[in-house]
Amino acid sequence: MNDLLILASLLDGPQHGYALKKRVGTITGHGAMHNNLVYPLLKRFVAAAWVSRRKAPGQRGQTRELYSLTPKGRQELLARLASFSEKDAASGDAFRLRVGLFSVLDPQKRAEILDCRVKWLERRTSVLAGIAETMALDQWADETVRFLESQVGAERKWLDRLRRLGKKAAA
Repeated sequence: MNDLLILASLLDGPQHGYALKKRVGTITGHGAMHNNLVYPLLKRFVAAAWVSRRKAPGQRGQTRELYSLTPKGRQELLARLASFSEKDAASGDAFRLRVGLFSVLDPQKRAEILDCRVKWLERRTSVLAGIAETMALDQWADETVRFLESQVGAERKWLDRLRRLGKKAAA
C-alpha cells in the first residue's frame, strides 16, 4: 500500500522525497516514512518510468531531487486502485485509500469497490454473530464484540452515504 500512497501523493504535482515522506506519514498517522522505504520505491518507480526525477534548487542553495508522476505512472496508479480484491476488501486501510481517491476512478469502479466492501462487511457481521452465539463471553469480550458490531453498522451507514454522493455526482 505504500507504493499506492506515494504514487497518489504525486497526483497533485511534483514533490521532493522529503515532502513525500511527510505527506504519506500525515495520511497514515504513523509519522514520516523512513528513507529506507521511500527512496527505494521512488528508485523503482523511476526505473519503471512511472515517475520522473529531475534536479531542482532547494531553499538553502542545495540541489534536490524533484519527483513527478508520468502519464504511465498515472495509468499504473489507476489500474492498481481499480484492482480491488477480496483481500483488499478485508483491509480497512486499502478500502479507505481507494475511497479517498474515488475522484480519479470511474463511477462503475467506485460501485464495484463499494459492493465488494459490503460483501466483506456482511461476512464480518456473520462471524461476529457466530462469536456471540457460540462462545461464552465474559463482560469484556462481549463488550468488544458489541463494539466491533457497532463499527460494522457505522461503516454500512457511511457506505450508504457514499452511494448517495456518487448518485448526486452522476446527476
